[in-house]
Amino acid sequence: MKILIATEKPFATEAVKGIQQVFGNAGMETSLLEKYTAKAQLLEAVKQVDAIIIRSDIIDADVFEAAQNLKIVVRAGAGYDNVDLETATAHNVVVMNTPGQNSNAVAELAAGLMVYAARNFYDGTSGSELMGKKLGIHAYGNVGRNVARIAKGFGMELYAYDAFCPAGIIENEGVKALSSAEELYETCQYVSLHIPATPATKNSINYALLNRMPGKAVLINTARKEVIHEAELVELMEDRPDFKYLTDIVPGNDAEMKAKFPKRYFTTPKKMGAQTTEANNNAGIAAANQIAGFLLKGDTKFRVN
Repeated sequence: MKILIATEKPFATEAVKGIQQVFGNAGMETSLLEKYTAKAQLLEAVKQVDAIIIRSDIIDADVFEAAQNLKIVVRAGAGYDNVDLETATAHNVVVMNTPGQNSNAVAELAAGLMVYAARNFYDGTSGSELMGKKLGIHAYGNVGRNVARIAKGFGMELYAYDAFCPAGIIENEGVKALSSAEELYETCQYVSLHIPATPATKNSINYALLNRMPGKAVLINTARKEVIHEAELVELMEDRPDFKYLTDIVPGNDAEMKAKFPKRYFTTPKKMGAQTTEANNNAGIAAANQIAGFLLKGDTKFRVN
C-alpha cells in the first residue's frame, strides 16, 4: 500500500516522523509532497497512491480522476470543506476527518485573540478585562468546549448556541444554553465562532445578526471564512465604530478591512488555529492510524461522506 502525505502547509517534522512510523509498522510505503506550488505537482504525486493525508489542501474532481488507486483521503483536522465529498463518493473513495485533535490549539488561539482585542491590540492605550464579560460560543463542539474551559479561567459569563447539541449537555458543563443564534448575539459582548462552512451557514454571519451585539462588541472567527458575509461586515463596522473583528482566516476583502479599520480588525497571515507542534502531532498521527485501520480492518468510524 502506498500513502501520500500531501501538505502545502507542512506538518511539523516530529509529526511527519510519527506518521511514517505508523505506516512503517503497518508495512505501508509513504511519500511526501510538501510546500508544493502548483496543482500539477499534486496530480502527479497522487497517481499510484492508495491513501492521502492532507491538511487544508484542495482535493477536487481533478485529483480523484488522477488517483485511480485511491481508496481513502483523511483530512488532518476537523473541517473538510476542502474535499469534494460528492466526487469522492462517486469514485468509491472514503473521506474522513480527525475531530478533536486540533481543538485545544484552536481554542487557545481564540482566547489569545480575545485578550488581544480587549487590550486594544497592545497599542499602549488603556484596555479592558475579560473577567465578568459575556462570551457567546457559536457551536458547542470540540473547539467550543475547549473555549469554554479556558474562558472559565478568565471569569467570563458563558453562553452557547448549537443547533445540534442538546441544551442539557451544554448546561451540565456550566454554560448557559440559548435557543437561537439571534439570542446569543444580542446577549454577548464577545462571540467566538465555530460553525462549519455548509450551504446553510455560508454568509450567515451578516449585518442583521452582528448588529444585535451590545456595545463594544468583539467577534472572533477561528472557523471558516465563508460563514462571514464580508461585504455586510464592512458595512456593519462602518456603522458601528465600537465593533472589532479578529480572525485567523484572511478575508477576501483584507486590504479594504485594513485600510478602513486598522485599530479594530486583525487577521493572522494564514490559518493558524492548528499551527502548534502538539496539534500537528495529534492530527497527523490520528490520520495515519485511521488510514491504517481502514485499509487493514475496514474501520470507517470517522467517515464523513
